[in-house]
Amino acid sequence: MEPDDLKWYFDPSTGEVTQGKEGSWDDRMGPYDTREEAAGALERAAARNAAADAEDEADDDWGEPASWEHDKK
Repeated sequence: MEPDDLKWYFDPSTGEVTQGKEGSWDDRMGPYDTREEAAGALERAAARNAAADAEDEADDDWGEPASWEHDKK
């Protein structure tokens, strides 16, 4: 396992990819093993968020209401 100062990070406020922990933790995504992975951090996060949202939506679909709820309006 590499030390964190050899890993790659993405700064979403500037769009810069850096090697090592530069800037504050709230402006840093990572660590990533490669510069390319760090550069794709926002796309990876967006894909993971979309997958989690789809999973949440599927989990919210409980199918037909219970028999005692059919008459409620």
